[in-house]
Amino acid sequence: MAKSIQMDELTLGVCYYPEHWPEELWEDDFHRMQEMNISVIRMAEFAWAMLEPEEGVFDFSFFTRVMDLAHQYGLKVILGTPTATPPAWLTHKYPEVLNAHQNGELIKHGMRRHYNYSSPKYRELCEIIVRNMVSAYKDHPAVIGWQIDNEFNCEKNVFYAEADHAAFRVWLRQKYETLDNLNKAWGTVFWSQTYTAWEQLHLSQTESPNPHLALDEKRFISDNVISFAKLQADIIRELAPQHWVTTNGLFGHLDSHELTDELLDFFSYDSYPQFSTIFPGNDENSLKDRGWSMSLSKVRSISPNFCVMEQQSGPGGWVDRIEMGSPRPGQIRLWSYQSVLHGTDLLVYFRWRTATMGTEIYWHGINDYHNRPNRRVREVAQVGGEFAKIGALIAGTKYQAEVAIMQDYDNLWDGEMDKWHGPLQWQSKGSWYKQLQYRHIPADLLTLRSNTTLEDLSKYKVIVYPHAAIMTDETAELLTRYVEQGGKLFFGARTGYKNPTGQCYMRPFPGPVAELCGITVEDFTLIKGTIQPAELNWEGRVPSGTKAVAFNEVLNVQNSEAEVVAHYASEYYKGEPALTRRTVGKGEVWYYGAAYSEPVVDAILDELSIATPIADWLEVPAAVELGIRSSEDASYAFLLNYSDQPAALQVKRATKELLTGATIENEVEMPAYGVIILEL
Repeated sequence: MAKSIQMDELTLGVCYYPEHWPEELWEDDFHRMQEMNISVIRMAEFAWAMLEPEEGVFDFSFFTRVMDLAHQYGLKVILGTPTATPPAWLTHKYPEVLNAHQNGELIKHGMRRHYNYSSPKYRELCEIIVRNMVSAYKDHPAVIGWQIDNEFNCEKNVFYAEADHAAFRVWLRQKYETLDNLNKAWGTVFWSQTYTAWEQLHLSQTESPNPHLALDEKRFISDNVISFAKLQADIIRELAPQHWVTTNGLFGHLDSHELTDELLDFFSYDSYPQFSTIFPGNDENSLKDRGWSMSLSKVRSISPNFCVMEQQSGPGGWVDRIEMGSPRPGQIRLWSYQSVLHGTDLLVYFRWRTATMGTEIYWHGINDYHNRPNRRVREVAQVGGEFAKIGALIAGTKYQAEVAIMQDYDNLWDGEMDKWHGPLQWQSKGSWYKQLQYRHIPADLLTLRSNTTLEDLSKYKVIVYPHAAIMTDETAELLTRYVEQGGKLFFGARTGYKNPTGQCYMRPFPGPVAELCGITVEDFTLIKGTIQPAELNWEGRVPSGTKAVAFNEVLNVQNSEAEVVAHYASEYYKGEPALTRRTVGKGEVWYYGAAYSEPVVDAILDELSIATPIADWLEVPAAVELGIRSSEDASYAFLLNYSDQPAALQVKRATKELLTGATIENEVEMPAYGVIILEL
């Protein structure tokens, strides 16, 4: 069962760095936090040099003083283990702890994440600082929990130090046992890559490595991070079993589900919706900051109720990159409730006051450098007041969805290198999520794992698993049972042609699910450059000019039960099947020989007659996100307006609005960036 944070009420916190400020500011800071209903502070995750200024010399008095004062003001404390930023004395004395570029050049001290997880010396030194730190603070009455390290694999998610190559060899020997097994799994007969000694093995040394090695490399990195985190989690469990343990993600090449299952009490996330607005791309209809709900949905698949350890509270920017405009009035509150809607019960803003020195001097917090009141302070105070009012009702309730977009780590990692299926995942996932959002159909982002059961899948009426190139017969059997019991399952191009090593099956596409779908793939082409996507003919149900984007597969119907829903209407495969549907048991399986686009998703949703859960009593414009959090006793509909314009709602029955306590009905105007929570 997924692990969730256990909170009695919605709780507000803030990241606080007392080492950056004169001590005479602390008391005023804590007093103002108290007035704003901020009751938790996170600190110390970057403070190793203060805690151990010289090797073996420890000083825990500074943060003891901070926590003593915080406790007087009723503040609880989350402590971060400081292993994300080793001190200069450490990297100078022990350069073997440093990470390296792919060419072997060491990454020098001065940033963060410049260490490697594999170095025995670094692990030893991390165990020492964590053990001493936990021993020093385990009995302090303010401490409630620990964050391990900070943002594993952020900034760097590949590692090429000598210690990493050595650790990779150990991992490979444990996985394959013999070189013969490894050579078969990696297909090393190709290009005379056969290994005859374990010492010949390295992490990828070229920009275009053996693809099977590259897939295993990502699996190794994930296992290595989890192993590194376990050293710290075990110490905290041993010395401070009364405290919870978490860490903050999501970042590449890390199985955050396994990390949480093995080590954590719940998962945490850092939510910065404005990241999605600074790279506009070519999408004229982008979800922008609303699209951050998709990331929050992935977090929810790890921990249905979770902590946002860093919530954006101002414009972001390092001195050398990432320039953002200031959040508009109302957006900080909007983004806060976006996190709450998707499962956050403990929300911690980054940060209390904007740093006046260092790399992050343009990464703004609630307070500006001048430390005087501003609109961000007032907005956060409003959220604090609202949490105090509704927090006990919302905490512990769960997000409700009957549609899931499914993914898995192997295909995500394999797709980083494989350009024939990797980009398709982002296209299809984005198109489905966007159109579900605009139609106010809540959706989960589900991760398929080795321990996923039919019960896990059966809670969803519809599952979209668009481009699972890596597919096993066991997964195909599970998905078949899901369809047979009544589920509707959607596949896309490039499904089922690889095994778990990344080698291609010698069987007709889509491999393990060909029989389930009742089709095979007769021909195919990548859509790129001068090769144009074919248009679709869906008996008038798809608008004229709709194209099958990114990849085109020509389908061959093998089972008379498989119905052709759409044909290609152009290119040399004009008239050939593009989209099929087959009834299996009580359910349906669809196969689309392309990447999903928004018009195609819209047409499918029309065909399925999937409606928003509030259709009978509420009309909401597309600019407003809808989601529902429920318990056995109550349900609450969240309405979030991401537009800079007011939105008109039609409320067909009298309903209580939770934040104001007012009863609303008929036409209601929702302000720009407004938030409404309705009691169902």
